[in-house]
Amino acid sequence: MRRTQPWAHQTPQERRAEGKELRKLVPRRAHSEWKPAPDRPDVIKLLRAQDTDRQKDLTPIRWGRMSASPFTFYRGSAALMAADLAPLPRTGLQVQLCGDAHLSNFGMYASPERSLLFDVNDFDETLPGPFSWDVKRLAASFVLAARSNGLTADEARGITLASVRSYREHMAMFAEMRELEVWYSHVVADDLLTMVRRMKTKTIKGTEALVAKAHTRDSLQAANKMTEIVDGERRFTDQPPLMMHMDALTNADDSAHTLFHQYASTLEDDRRELIERYDFVDVARKVVGVGSVGTICLIVLLRGRDIDDPLILQIKEATRSVLEPYIARSRFQHSGHRVVAGQQLMQAASDIFLGWMSGPAGRHFYWRQLRDMKASIDVALLRAPGLELYAEACGWALARGHARSGRRIAISAYMGAGDRFDQGIADFAVAYADQTERDHEVVVKAIKAGKIPVETGI
Repeated sequence: MRRTQPWAHQTPQERRAEGKELRKLVPRRAHSEWKPAPDRPDVIKLLRAQDTDRQKDLTPIRWGRMSASPFTFYRGSAALMAADLAPLPRTGLQVQLCGDAHLSNFGMYASPERSLLFDVNDFDETLPGPFSWDVKRLAASFVLAARSNGLTADEARGITLASVRSYREHMAMFAEMRELEVWYSHVVADDLLTMVRRMKTKTIKGTEALVAKAHTRDSLQAANKMTEIVDGERRFTDQPPLMMHMDALTNADDSAHTLFHQYASTLEDDRRELIERYDFVDVARKVVGVGSVGTICLIVLLRGRDIDDPLILQIKEATRSVLEPYIARSRFQHSGHRVVAGQQLMQAASDIFLGWMSGPAGRHFYWRQLRDMKASIDVALLRAPGLELYAEACGWALARGHARSGRRIAISAYMGAGDRFDQGIADFAVAYADQTERDHEVVVKAIKAGKIPVETGI
């Protein structure tokens, strides 16, 4: 049994006093500080080290996607930011970190009860750590997104402040809740629509359309788009290099069928009863994301009662969190277990097919549904009002995840009721966005010099 946290026995008054006392150790304005450490790692060397154990034919695609803009570079360089955050002052207030809380890692998905939720949706780097690390990564992503969208510096700062203010104000709300109230809290799609309608912005039509579209995104819709009927059976349609059958790959391993049965054995009894009603049909490699390109990612096609009852699962390789060198090793020896446990702790509700297992050569994997009413907002299309609303929603969702896993009363007391913490984070975010643009330029120059092979437009 996991040992009870010592702070669990403190009174609310003691927790508030603790949070306020920590301001002496790390003043809230101290979060504004950013300058590269004298021993800062070489940008290219650090990120190329991640390519060592990845699929060689895919790493040029990864660098091509990262080089597209400072914002896409930021998405793929969580390891670099982890190294940059490590030397900064820490309050000691720990939460379960997403570990890569940039704005593209939030979105909508279905709860087991079929409600459409909005939450963090990527946990590859999850690990317990300082709450401010997620807040800073989220804030800097909004500065970069605003710049990418052609917004002014004032607009970018206002949007960034909105994300931090929402985090702080919602954490204050969670600090006043009972434990079960926090645990059962969630952000649903209707909450987003209410926020948009309140602002009376033109974003309302796009948001309503996105919510409506999300309800249609399930395994049947994915199967109709990604498969074809061959000899009376569905098969994935090859779309190289982004989607390919295993037998079309170099040095492929055909053990996916065996892996499926091992994975099924790790689920809870009721979920295992359900998954065993499906038959294994097909498997293919699928390239997804930016930073994770090159790690093993597969999709598995299962058949239920007939070919019009498909289920598509995604298998993602889980490696060591980029945060571990700077915080502590995960208490989970299996990286897939780490990802699953972190997701279940932070999310209001998680995929019923979420599981983990080991694969060939001892690699770690986790499984989930490929699509279950999942949808993401196209941030590139948002102007200032829409991006500010999205910032508020992300800050809310992040605060809820942190409140479930961390010392919410002390965190809220530390941040306080004013905007001193918000301003400090915004200062950091602007400075770190500047650093990201410089780092991106270093990468672009290396690519032009032929030092990094890339494939663009994929």
